[in-house]
Amino acid sequence: MRTPLPRLALLAASTLATFAVGAQDNVRLPDLGSSAAGLLSPREANEYGDQMLRQMHTLGLTVDDALVDQYINDLGFRLVAASDRPKDHFQFFIVNDSQINAFAAPGGYIGVNAGLIDITTSESELAGVIAHEIGHITQNHLYRAFEDSKKNAPLMALVLLGAIAAGAGGGAGDAAPAVLMGGQGLIMQRQINFTRKDEIEADRVGIQTLANAGYDPEAMAEFFGRMQDTLRVGEDEEAAPSLLLTHPVTLERISDAKGRARAIEQRNAGKPRQPTLDKATWEKSTAPVLFVKDNTQLAPNRSKIVPDSAADTYALMRERIRVLSSDPRKLADIYATNLKRKDFDTAANRYGYAIALIRSGHGMQAAEQIQPLLVSQPASVVLRLALADAYVEAGRHGDAMAIYKILHDNSPRNGAVTLGYARALTDTGRADEARVAATLLKPMLDDSEDPEIFRTFARASERSGDSVRAAEAYADSAYLAGRPFDAMEQLRRLLKRDDLDYYQRSRIQARISDLTPLLLELRKKRVTTDDNPDGRSQ
Repeated sequence: MRTPLPRLALLAASTLATFAVGAQDNVRLPDLGSSAAGLLSPREANEYGDQMLRQMHTLGLTVDDALVDQYINDLGFRLVAASDRPKDHFQFFIVNDSQINAFAAPGGYIGVNAGLIDITTSESELAGVIAHEIGHITQNHLYRAFEDSKKNAPLMALVLLGAIAAGAGGGAGDAAPAVLMGGQGLIMQRQINFTRKDEIEADRVGIQTLANAGYDPEAMAEFFGRMQDTLRVGEDEEAAPSLLLTHPVTLERISDAKGRARAIEQRNAGKPRQPTLDKATWEKSTAPVLFVKDNTQLAPNRSKIVPDSAADTYALMRERIRVLSSDPRKLADIYATNLKRKDFDTAANRYGYAIALIRSGHGMQAAEQIQPLLVSQPASVVLRLALADAYVEAGRHGDAMAIYKILHDNSPRNGAVTLGYARALTDTGRADEARVAATLLKPMLDDSEDPEIFRTFARASERSGDSVRAAEAYADSAYLAGRPFDAMEQLRRLLKRDDLDYYQRSRIQARISDLTPLLLELRKKRVTTDDNPDGRSQ
């Protein structure tokens, strides 16, 4: 384990009441951008958000896919880089929920529901929602919520985490979605919604962030306006998207947002949209890049990408998320039926159909859908990965391996490519191939919080004959998946082996030392975890 387990796991049981009382007592604390920041330090906020996300992983409340995770974080950090606090900690993830919603949590954790992505029509719309949530964090709205005595409920993330923690011990297979919906419902009932001033401020900074990042600054207002249109006369409030209940909009607010967006567009109208350095000047540069003949090729012109073409990564990812968060067999039938219509027959929908087929066990049919798309976009990593996955499902491991190898050679730091390639190498059953897989994955471990990467590394190490590394990685995976007691038990069993060398024993003892204080704290507070459902000492 790279770092000690978060101490704030115990907050799932105790902090809900603490913060609610703190808000009612109107505690005043030192000013750190907001006086409420003293109630939760930056480190504690990061640990809390981290623990929330791990429990969501454990209960299957997130869409866990390397390609999707890479996409949403690339988009998110493009916006963060254009915000007024680019050095703050952020992490973005997809919530496996069909409701139209998004939320910000302590520590810069931003969740976007699969249902919201499903109904967006452009990457600018999706970016607009994320930029708005980034605005809530950069403007300290989460901390301000603690200070408002009229809001007697804790933060959205605290309610959500408390509900998840409460449901984790139940063991019911269908509990996770109900727990998530229950937590969000509790937030609404207790009126944790941000104030009108907070919403307008998040709009303002979000629109500026959108423009700075190169997106359409009007997309945010257009999306929220489209959501408001769903509230027709006579409709029950329950029919409204969850997003409108947690982020209420008015005509005045939409009009103000559009006005700000247009003002930004007018200011930017005179600025060049393409590189201003001509080829002749480039060639005279004092620091030339020898293999670059035309500098304009360094910055791809997104305006040339046709919407819903095979080059439109957003459209492909939207369909991928739709499939990963739904029943793939049902979706495969829906795609097959609707692709007969000319207006539905797009590259994105063909790709979605292929992913549904792969997940339904029809690899060759999936490959038949992807191959024509590659004719127009032969270099597309997304499409080539899908073809490799299709070949794996169809049993054509040689063809899949050839694609994975080329992709990895061209993009060795692409996490989705590396993970897919490592899985394929491990599945060959050969020790030398598994050893290569473990070597590929090892550099990813230092920067990863994904239990699947550690599980894959464990399998590769095991098949290559390194049983000690495999056992350590399985323990790491258990810890990252929200099972700290299971991780400790695995490490203790491993430490009893008499074939450990000095370095192996030292690593394991260090991991045990990291875990011990947290487990003692969890037992003391009787906090439930997936591997300790009653919260009692084991």
